[in-house]
Amino acid sequence: MNRMTQATQSSTLPPPSAGSGEPIVSVRGLVRTFGQHNAVDGLDLEIRRGECLGLLGPNGAGKTTTLRVLSTVTQATEGEVRIFGLDPDRDGTAIRARLGVVPQEVALYDTLSARENLEFFGAMFDLAGAVLESRVTWALEVAGLVDRAESRVETFSGGMKRRLNIVVSLLHEPELVFLDEPTVGIDPQSRNHVFDMVEDIHARGTTLVYTTHQLGEVERLCDRIVVMDEGREVASGTLAELQSQSRRTGSGLTLAEGVDLERAAAILKENGIDCAVTDEVPDLEAIFLALTGKALRDD
Repeated sequence: MNRMTQATQSSTLPPPSAGSGEPIVSVRGLVRTFGQHNAVDGLDLEIRRGECLGLLGPNGAGKTTTLRVLSTVTQATEGEVRIFGLDPDRDGTAIRARLGVVPQEVALYDTLSARENLEFFGAMFDLAGAVLESRVTWALEVAGLVDRAESRVETFSGGMKRRLNIVVSLLHEPELVFLDEPTVGIDPQSRNHVFDMVEDIHARGTTLVYTTHQLGEVERLCDRIVVMDEGREVASGTLAELQSQSRRTGSGLTLAEGVDLERAAAILKENGIDCAVTDEVPDLEAIFLALTGKALRDD
C-alpha cells in the first residue's frame, strides 16, 4: 500500500480524542546549555499521540531550544529524550523521517516558484512520480496558492511564504509536526488561514507541538498547554485545568481541590485574615502573570 492510499484511508477515520494516545515524546530532566546559560533547565515533558500541545512563554523561555532538541538539530547537554521510543543521538535519521518542522525563519528558495520549492523538498523526502505530483497539488490547495503556483517565492507576501513553509513540512505526511511561532510577522487574514490549516492537520490525527507567545493562538488551537519561563515548566494542563488551578491559588495561599471556598474564606476572616471569594474565571494572561509575574512580550 503506498503512502497516498494510506493517507486516503486514514483521513476517513475519526481523529483520536485529544491527549488520549500513548506518549509519542518523553523528556526527563532536559538541560541545554550555551556557555554559562541554561536555555532549557531541567524540563520534563510528555507529548501524547494525536494532541496539539501548546508551548507558551515569552521570547527566551526556552521554547525554540526545546524544539531544536526534539527535532534532533541540537543535542541535549543533560537529560533523557525519547521520540517514537527512539534515542535522537543514536537514531536521528529515523526520527527525522517521521517529523515535520516549521521553523521561525522561513526556509524557502526565493528564486524558485512555489511548485518548484514543493517538488524540490518533496524529492528530499524521497517522494517521486505520481505520489510527488499528488502531494504538491494537495499542498498548493491547502496553502491557497494554486493561482500562484508558478510565481517565484520572492514575489510573495510574508503570509504566503509562511503558508508555503508549513505545507513543505507536511509533504511526507509526518506523524509529528513542530510549528515554531508560525504566524510571526504576517497579516491577520494570513494568520487566520494558518489557524485553519493547523486545525485541519490536527483533525486528521497528526500530533502537533505549537510554540507561541500569543495567548489567543493557544486558546484556539491547543488541547493542552505547557507554560515555560526561563527554561522551565511553570504550569501545564488544559485551559480549564489552568483556570481551576489559578482560581485556587493566591499570594502565598493554595487551597486543595474539594475545599469549600466560602467556608475557607469565613474561617480566614474569623482569624483576622481579610479575603474575598470570586467566581470570576481567569483568562490565560492572568494565569501567566500569576505564575511568573511577567507580561508576555514580543521583543
